[in-house]
Amino acid sequence: MMPALTLGIEEEYLLVDPETRDLVAEPSPDFMAELKERLGERVTPEFLKCQVEIGTPVCADISEARHHLTALRSVIINTAEKYGMRLLASSTHPFAQWGRQKHTAAPRYDLLDKDMGGAIRRMLICGMHVHAGIEEKSARIDLMNQMRYFLPHLLALSTSSPFWGGHDMAMRCARLGIFDSMPRTGIPERYESWSEYERMINQLVEAGVMEDSTKLWWDIRPSAKFPTVEMRVTDVCTRMNDALCIAAIYQSILRMLARIKQRNLRWRIYPRLLIEENRWRAQRYGSTNSMIDLGRGQCVPFGSLIEEIIEITAEDSKALDCEKEVAHARTIIKRGTSACRQVETFAQSTKDGADQPEAFKAVVDMLIEETKADLPDDGE
Repeated sequence: MMPALTLGIEEEYLLVDPETRDLVAEPSPDFMAELKERLGERVTPEFLKCQVEIGTPVCADISEARHHLTALRSVIINTAEKYGMRLLASSTHPFAQWGRQKHTAAPRYDLLDKDMGGAIRRMLICGMHVHAGIEEKSARIDLMNQMRYFLPHLLALSTSSPFWGGHDMAMRCARLGIFDSMPRTGIPERYESWSEYERMINQLVEAGVMEDSTKLWWDIRPSAKFPTVEMRVTDVCTRMNDALCIAAIYQSILRMLARIKQRNLRWRIYPRLLIEENRWRAQRYGSTNSMIDLGRGQCVPFGSLIEEIIEITAEDSKALDCEKEVAHARTIIKRGTSACRQVETFAQSTKDGADQPEAFKAVVDMLIEETKADLPDDGE
């Protein structure tokens, strides 16, 4: 049977002082209290106090996801402004220093700090996670194995972390280089069955190195809390329409994989080394260069690969009523990801006579505006 492929989207944001453009290391506790009153379980604090995370409810389709994501972003933006802050949907801040941030006082975060030390304290990064509802456990493992191939493509469309700690990293996604210092990250191994996956989890739990599978921070994983496969590789998208595009492509690819399985076909399972090479190319170049077409064994322009994905999932995006969102990938490639626009803004500001601190502030200003650009009355 075809899985439900319901959607849930999680996004992490940064809180910024509009005067200094630096992060707000210690927001007023009233800020989170008011968000909790308005949004309940849809909003949570993150490890660092300068961050806030939102999560949509279970959505039947991309239209419902758009409705909830619009509402959540709007509430966070408006509440942040009420408390004298601004919101950035960006996986890194251009110049903020991780050592100046403070972590949220909570048992879960205290335990992470004790367990991970400097690795977790350095996590001044934000991401976007997309859940897709897949009822059968065996199907979750099978689809996760095949979906690994497409993770670099989704990452390339999302990149928003070209700067780190006041440095141009000459990368479109610096976030994963930081995140990969944590254990149990990256592209997961191939698993033959749910029972094999479960045995591996139990072995790590029984060894005492983790409490449960929520401590797997892979780029894609079976959710520990929901009957979903959770895609975690992507940067948070500055523009909301870009986020919805990536969620729609993820959903459409999964449907395509489930559909061809009904004809006893499947996507070829490639070695992790080859997928990781494309993952690196996505980190380094985002959508601006090429990736390896693993079937052909040669690098091809990234735009060509996206056109192929749009073509092979056309039946599926139509069935899911997300053709418009999937086609938006062409706009991302033409216009550039957030990382492209951050680099361009910095370069233009410098060309216009700004020194480095002023140019970084210009990048922050651009991010503030684009974070709310696709919300009502500010659409494309």
